[in-house]
Amino acid sequence: MRKRYADAWSAIVGLLVANGVDSCFGLPGDDLELLRALDAAGVDLVPCRDQRNAMYMATGYALQSGRLAVCALGKGPAVTHAATGLLEARESGAPVLVLAAGAPERRRGSAGFQELDQVAVTAPLVRWAHRVGHPNRVVPATVTALTRALGPPAGPVYLEVPDDVRTAEVRVAGPPPTLPETLAVEPVPVTSGPAWAAIRASRRPAVLVGGGMRHHNDDGAVERFAERLAAALFTTASGRGAVDERHPLFCGVAGLYAAAPARELWSSCDLVISLAGRLEETVVEGGTPWPPVAVVQVNVDPGGLSAEFPGPRVLGDARHAVLGWTRALDEARKAEHADATGSTDATEAWAHEIASARDAMSREAEAELARAAALPGIRIAELLAALDSTAGEPRVLVQENGLQDMWSYCFPFHSGGGSVVPSEQTPLGFGAAAAIGVKRAAPDHEVTAFIGDGAFLAARADIAVTARAHGGVLYVVLCNGGYGWLDAQRARLGLDAERHPFTRPDAPPPVVDGADIHYRVLRDKAAPAKEILAARQFCAQGGTAVLMVPVAPDDIPPPLRDDAGVIPQ
Repeated sequence: MRKRYADAWSAIVGLLVANGVDSCFGLPGDDLELLRALDAAGVDLVPCRDQRNAMYMATGYALQSGRLAVCALGKGPAVTHAATGLLEARESGAPVLVLAAGAPERRRGSAGFQELDQVAVTAPLVRWAHRVGHPNRVVPATVTALTRALGPPAGPVYLEVPDDVRTAEVRVAGPPPTLPETLAVEPVPVTSGPAWAAIRASRRPAVLVGGGMRHHNDDGAVERFAERLAAALFTTASGRGAVDERHPLFCGVAGLYAAAPARELWSSCDLVISLAGRLEETVVEGGTPWPPVAVVQVNVDPGGLSAEFPGPRVLGDARHAVLGWTRALDEARKAEHADATGSTDATEAWAHEIASARDAMSREAEAELARAAALPGIRIAELLAALDSTAGEPRVLVQENGLQDMWSYCFPFHSGGGSVVPSEQTPLGFGAAAAIGVKRAAPDHEVTAFIGDGAFLAARADIAVTARAHGGVLYVVLCNGGYGWLDAQRARLGLDAERHPFTRPDAPPPVVDGADIHYRVLRDKAAPAKEILAARQFCAQGGTAVLMVPVAPDDIPPPLRDDAGVIPQ
């Protein structure tokens, strides 16, 4: 079978459609042949004004859906401008295919218009970077890119199509190559090896769930494993959304964002089981003393297995390991039922400590809400409570990583629903733009972006331009007039606020308007729930809602306050 495509973009788009792609994010270059090919194939382009935001949207789509996202770019400065988004996609393990234009192959080295060694620029930031040098290589290169992006491990890939290859006819002599078939492996009980021995010997285990478990735990396999062990269940920041945060063993995000009772619990465990995470710094050095215990690490990516911790390291799929260990625990329980009195007593004591820590966290949250009620203005704890009380199902919260929007990281101030957060790189504006991609991936979900005004400004142009055709997102914007994290560091060092104005709480909130945007500034302490409900109703009709909330500079999450002593430098 022979097939002809008029140009490279038509061939690439044909392969994308054949593999289930229905959306593309981006800002194409001067040529619009790609746009024409997308239109002809019925693939929707979400238009962007900023290449970074295009990458953030694609990353949000990929993280929420688990499917391939596509981002279209021009050449030269368009690629360098998108580099921050590429970095974020790599750190998040998001399967994103970047399609970029390139200077003509025949004019390489001639200092042509926007000529740049784009492969050299992008290679450190992606799983695979390739420039297609001939029309005959378009199809195999695209299939390779799709294969590398979806992994394992998943991550962004970069495919560059030079102008003279882009316009050439592409001929395919036979059926196009297909993506590799995934071999389904039946999990079996794991009854040997150092990891299993450590798990069996543990009486006070903690399970730490990383971002790699996203879309690998839809049936609650991790929660069942934690139940069999009676283990405290934590996530990394990137692991938010991978487990049910309403589960009775869930104790929040470990490390920097953990409440005091959770930190005490974490410090007293006798084993950490890290599932598909990278043991990022905010977990390891975030104010919670890391217990001097063995760490069982499981990761399908060798690069995700840290050599900094004692304990067994398992190279493999974490879901497969969890299923195998759960079956082995069930069989061991049956076999040892008559002789398990001692270990049962220890397990019950640990389960009681977990429940006590959760109760203590709930009491602290209630005390914080009571304190907030007595203070002037809308406090962030009150705002999160209003968001939870008015939310429907299914829902997802998309977050940034600024000092004040980090309230939503601190269990139990936001619980339930899913969550999409930036990786350890925490680029400004990620959540603001990613929310558009998340909504595109999950149109039936209530999508709320909980962000600061600095992040909102970074994405404002794209929020406005996508509101008409790609709305449905509720933006709750905490307005302190700048960058709260830097201001906290300034205060810690005793630097003058007038000379170094990282925040200006008295500055008016940013403005965005349009017929498809519902915009309000919230100042009335009694109004948040009513205003949020009205905004959600507007979003349900396809519009974009923006609620600006001026916040006090001292409204900082409890784990990060001065008396906690854990704000990292």
